[in-house]
Amino acid sequence: MSHEHEGHGHAHVHPRHPTHEHPHPSPRGPGLLPRLRHLLTPHSHETADKLDSALESSARGMRALWVSLAVLGGTALAQAVVVVISGSVALLGDTVHNAADALTAVPLGVAFVLGRRAATRRFTYGFGRAEDLAGIVIVLTITASAAFAAWAAVERLLDPRPVQHIPAVAVAAVIGFAGNEWVARHRIRVGRAIGSAALVADGLHARTDGFTSLAVLMGAGGAALGWQLADPLVGLAITAAIVLVLRDAAREVFRRVLDAVEPALVDRAEQALRAVPGVREVGELRLRWIGHRLRAEVAVVVDGEVSVRRAHEIAVAAEHALLHAVPKLTAALIHPDPAPAPGETDPHLALTHHGHPGA
Repeated sequence: MSHEHEGHGHAHVHPRHPTHEHPHPSPRGPGLLPRLRHLLTPHSHETADKLDSALESSARGMRALWVSLAVLGGTALAQAVVVVISGSVALLGDTVHNAADALTAVPLGVAFVLGRRAATRRFTYGFGRAEDLAGIVIVLTITASAAFAAWAAVERLLDPRPVQHIPAVAVAAVIGFAGNEWVARHRIRVGRAIGSAALVADGLHARTDGFTSLAVLMGAGGAALGWQLADPLVGLAITAAIVLVLRDAAREVFRRVLDAVEPALVDRAEQALRAVPGVREVGELRLRWIGHRLRAEVAVVVDGEVSVRRAHEIAVAAEHALLHAVPKLTAALIHPDPAPAPGETDPHLALTHHGHPGA
């Protein structure tokens, strides 16, 4: 049994079978006001009758990208002016980083737009995984940024050159750091709120460019003191910092590509299922991200003597419990398995030669 859910509420309506209503458990958030608001506000599981939180989360992601693009575009433009008057190669590299970081909004924007499209007979799970592809593009972009920073630092180390208009370069470096850090915090905060690993990775990318701006500032300070090697040496140190950020971003994105979830989410789901009346045991439980939304597939053990209608009611209650317990879960497939009777043959044996995991 599977239903798509983008929100949840008191009137729990499922397509393909009659409407039924049942009370919700108390919301997890503390405080009397949130509880009263939850109890007094009518809402529905049926997609046509409610606010589509998945589309809203995509809209939040798009807004974050547009804001980031504006801030980083303005930052790069301001730095480009200083590059023209100073001839600073280090600041030129930082400007290129900021421009490239602003452009990473393009694959993410495409991914969010694709994620809004409805599932088709070819793409039966929808297009949410486009975010994972965008995350890979962002990781590759961070890799290119690290390589460029290393190349610029080594080139400057081998061929030291004086920096002109040092105060202007320092101001531009501060602007670059402030712009990148603000964008990084904004992208990471929104990305974690909507469950988008790609947007979080893009925020980490912005942070690496902020580190590069600090390198320009520290190099300019060393140049002001007459130490021309300060710029390339600090650049190498910042390259190492970029590599560390790259490691974290790559790990998060590739875990998502491999359908990894936090074990705590699995524990939370199992606890919620075991608390459902009629569920004797929880069998196979799988969670996977599709973009910034979760899907669940789970087998629950029920009394083998109950009617099909009763088994369906238990499955609905189990799905309902999961929707409340697991954040960002929008769909669940619940399979009720009858508890084995003494001497009864396991019905899954017929699937053994197909590699069925429950056999």
